[in-house]
Amino acid sequence: MAEKVRLGIIGVGNMGGAHLDNFLEGQLPEIDVTAVADVDPARLEAAKAKCPALHCYDNASALIRSGDVDAVIIATPHYFHPPIGIEALQNGVHVMSEKPAGVYTKQVNELIEVAKHSDKTYAIMFNQRTNCVFRKVRELVQNGGYGEMKRVSWIITDWFRTQQYYDSGAWRATWAGEGGGVMLNQCPHQLDLWQWICGMPSKIRAVCSVGKWHDIEVEDDVTIYAEYPNGATGTFITSTGDCPGTNRLEITLDRAKIICEHNQRTGEHEIWLCELSGSTADYIKTSDKGFGRLESKWVKVSVDGSNPQHIGVMNAFAAHILHGAPLIADGAEGINGLTISNAAFLSSWLNKEVTLPLDEDLYYELLQEKIKNSKYKKNVSAKVEEDMRSTY
Repeated sequence: MAEKVRLGIIGVGNMGGAHLDNFLEGQLPEIDVTAVADVDPARLEAAKAKCPALHCYDNASALIRSGDVDAVIIATPHYFHPPIGIEALQNGVHVMSEKPAGVYTKQVNELIEVAKHSDKTYAIMFNQRTNCVFRKVRELVQNGGYGEMKRVSWIITDWFRTQQYYDSGAWRATWAGEGGGVMLNQCPHQLDLWQWICGMPSKIRAVCSVGKWHDIEVEDDVTIYAEYPNGATGTFITSTGDCPGTNRLEITLDRAKIICEHNQRTGEHEIWLCELSGSTADYIKTSDKGFGRLESKWVKVSVDGSNPQHIGVMNAFAAHILHGAPLIADGAEGINGLTISNAAFLSSWLNKEVTLPLDEDLYYELLQEKIKNSKYKKNVSAKVEEDMRSTY
């Protein structure tokens, strides 16, 4: 058995370049980056300057078919994630996809179907699942000790962006280039975490405001209302127009309440748990006190401190290929958060509630109309580095 996975990086911009740096810094002990591909010659030159031993290709297909790699990580614009993943799997190459899994579920399901019939690994870069804070919140919700979820609310509006950010690339914040705005660029991790922690909703009603705060053709302010099979409800509010914004996840369970928040005064991320003395569902029915309340106790929840992020996901990917160790996230799970964002778009476009499973053919049809009818033109003014924040 091979001692290391020979990895090719497809797309060596900000994120692909970060993966190369992690390798060069010795943080990926079971990975050997052997090749890179990019359509931009300058990026290939920069990668080669960092690592002269690299094999460089000007397209993904050439790298995949080169024989230089056992696996690839796809760090291209969103629309290319599924077709490159399909080609890699069909040519016997393992796949790690950056988020999101794709732009629309119809295409991602095609990739998932190919992966089902392949003996190669398909994984996705949901690095926030390695965060000790979110792992702990999920444990509190999923272990069942506090009963069923009643309500969830996530306000994630600390994605403030200027017009200069949106003007830094012709593809950015366009239907043809990116396939959406804040939901497809900034929030795929949070949408994944939302369903990873709380499960998938059954109904979505949303308002996706286009260009509310910026001169763009896609959404920069979103409010999603969700209903769950057990009757629980949820809201997800996000924007790139608020400063300083808020990052607060609040989950109400039958016997507890969880608050996970970025404390902007201290810069720390905290989990607080309110434990109730009994079941709210039972107390509502049995109490003889009209204004009675269950006894409660607030505690600050401790975490293990581990937060390996992209490095942890890549090392788990390599260990899975070499030793059969668990992945951080199977690629098929990428469909869930994308389903929520597609459903939110569809609800907003149709101005009505959308029931899951999603009508992905209708979504695809309407997305193509958005692309075809786009008249948006922008003057690309400057290059802006991607926000590579690893937490929240």
